[in-house]
Amino acid sequence: MTSPDGLKHIVLHLARCKEFPNGSTAHGYSLRAPLTEDGHIDAEAWKRQREHCVVRRFWAGQPDEHGFLVHKPGGPGGATWAFDYDLDSSEDDEPGYRLGQHRFVPGEYVSIRGADGQMHTYVVAKVEG
Repeated sequence: MTSPDGLKHIVLHLARCKEFPNGSTAHGYSLRAPLTEDGHIDAEAWKRQREHCVVRRFWAGQPDEHGFLVHKPGGPGGATWAFDYDLDSSEDDEPGYRLGQHRFVPGEYVSIRGADGQMHTYVVAKVEG
């Protein structure tokens, strides 16, 4: 079932890594984005609804951060999807690694460069809407 605005609620959890050998459900992202039938970010639908494409970064022991899913020039394929917490500054952006090519379906993996400058891998835990 699709939500009335066509956006999906996507939850990403930190995948297994050195600090969290079993991954972590207390570290990740919750976002709303339009997806194609096969689970890719729908860039055309995003253009029409970008103000509703929001993200919440949750990280145990830190306050949540709230921002937007943005599509910026540069990067592989000529553009990069990123999470932006201050639209007036690019210093806080958290770019994804080829997010436009990855499928957002449960069990798939995506990588995001966090505020710490390190690339982290996340598993798609949930897609609803």
